[in-house]
Amino acid sequence: MLILLPPSETKRAGGEGAPWDASRLALRELTPIRESVVDALVRLSDDPDAAAKVLKLGPKQRGEIEVNRALRTSPTMPAIDRYTGVLFDALDAASLDASARRWLGAHVLIHSAPFGPVGALDPIPSYRLGAGMRLPGLTSQRSLWAEPVAAALDSSAGGFVLDLRSEAYVALGTAPVGRSAYVRVLTRGPDGQTRALNHFNKSAKGRLTRALAESGAVLSDAAHFGEWASDAGFETERDGDVMTLIVPPR
Repeated sequence: MLILLPPSETKRAGGEGAPWDASRLALRELTPIRESVVDALVRLSDDPDAAAKVLKLGPKQRGEIEVNRALRTSPTMPAIDRYTGVLFDALDAASLDASARRWLGAHVLIHSAPFGPVGALDPIPSYRLGAGMRLPGLTSQRSLWAEPVAAALDSSAGGFVLDLRSEAYVALGTAPVGRSAYVRVLTRGPDGQTRALNHFNKSAKGRLTRALAESGAVLSDAAHFGEWASDAGFETERDGDVMTLIVPPR
């Protein structure tokens, strides 16, 4: 079983791990693309004005350029601890016990823009790059990543894949067809109608991932996931390869 998570724009600074090394990441077949993207991102940092434009940074965000400049030399930490924001705050991986964290390491990939999908416990530095940003000297991220990531996911994920990514990251590499389910989050109003969420979409995905890690579940397909979710107190509806997670209104 594999869970695919989106990254977050916000990240913890610092770390205690050795500097970034592509050979220490999951899906090692993506190493050449990772190296080219990191090279381009570091090179872009030599021109702060150009970097601010490409990365869409305001005056108060210029420090992110120095973060990128130090990508190859700055300390690392596990990806699951690097990211902050709504989803990762709800997941709260730091508070999980060792068994649940091992489960995350074995079953969760976080899809980053500069590194592609990385294991939850893979060591990564802080960085600034979004899915839709095109770096000078490279083709679009979709052209770079889509086919290699899809192939890597297909070969590495021998079982069921639960895709919790945003559409922007799905475009950078689709999950295996026929053995994956894409999760969307809705809420049910007093009138019985379901509606899309925004902020709580991410929170629900974080809570779902935490519950899976704590349970140690390894699910074989979408039907098995639906059964597990019901037992765990989550309401789901399935429509083909789309799994809808329905959460209480806030």
